Amino acid sequence: MKSYKNRTAFTLVELLVVIAIIGILVGLLLPAVQAAREAARRASCQNNMHQIGVALHNYHSAFKQLPSGWIADDDDHHEPGWGWAAAILPQIEASAAYQDINFSLAIEEDAHEDVRQTSIEAFICPSDILEPLFAIGEGDDHGDDHDHGHHDDDDDDDDHDHGGSAHVDLVDHSLFQIAKSNYVGVYGTTDIHEDLYRGDGLFYGNSRHRFRDILDGLSQTLMVGERSSRLGGSIWHGVIHDANQPAARVIGAADHVPNDPVGHFEDFGSYHADGAQFVLSDGSVKFITKFVDLKIYHALTTRAKKEVVQADDF
Repeated sequence: MKSYKNRTAFTLVELLVVIAIIGILVGLLLPAVQAAREAARRASCQNNMHQIGVALHNYHSAFKQLPSGWIADDDDHHEPGWGWAAAILPQIEASAAYQDINFSLAIEEDAHEDVRQTSIEAFICPSDILEPLFAIGEGDDHGDDHDHGHHDDDDDDDDHDHGGSAHVDLVDHSLFQIAKSNYVGVYGTTDIHEDLYRGDGLFYGNSRHRFRDILDGLSQTLMVGERSSRLGGSIWHGVIHDANQPAARVIGAADHVPNDPVGHFEDFGSYHADGAQFVLSDGSVKFITKFVDLKIYHALTTRAKKEVVQADDF
């Protein structure tokens, strides 16, 4: 009689069980991998912001003041418009881009086509989904910001009539391709549109603040914060008169807490979970969550209201 050896192969049921177990393990592993990648991106973003903080301190040491939110010889057109981030290019090892700028000419001049499309790595959050170059939207009123009443916290969000939660680049016409930035200067607590040349923070049109002007304390005053591309692209260059929401491209207001789902383009936010990172005036970097008390958040964004904020409060 013919004999047979015991077979050791998997049965179909056993194979299906193994595949199911592998699927479960992969399902458990993927979120951990994604979380690790986001942690690395957030650390890179924090390093970028630390570089910006050091650069602003070096600029202050050299010029005895912080750079202006943007430079405007012509208040009606906000030109030439070069902003605070353009001013610190040499301090973040981007001297080549700085040398390509003619600061007496407006950003939108043909001579600046190349520099408009120059992407600066230190100004980009790795977690942001917008491409390094994007088409900046043209404003309906050729970029002029109009005065609007300040939004009262008790009012309905619909009363806040400066573009609301609309995407500022999804408009009928765009101007040109331009490099993005994810970091904007802190204008303060009021609407940027109320007065482009007077904020209660550190950066606005022709601002020239020194550290001694920060009466609230360097460790309790925000200087630069994150801006995601959720509602449109921000830029490092400055104010472009014909763009939609031109001033809000380089400065931000603390109208809503970071990552507030009903926030506006001019607010701060990020693609990091539950908040955004900020550079304090002492050069340190702090992650502020969307759960921060709005009054504390406002106190951090003003430079000289003499509020006292404890480190545990934010």
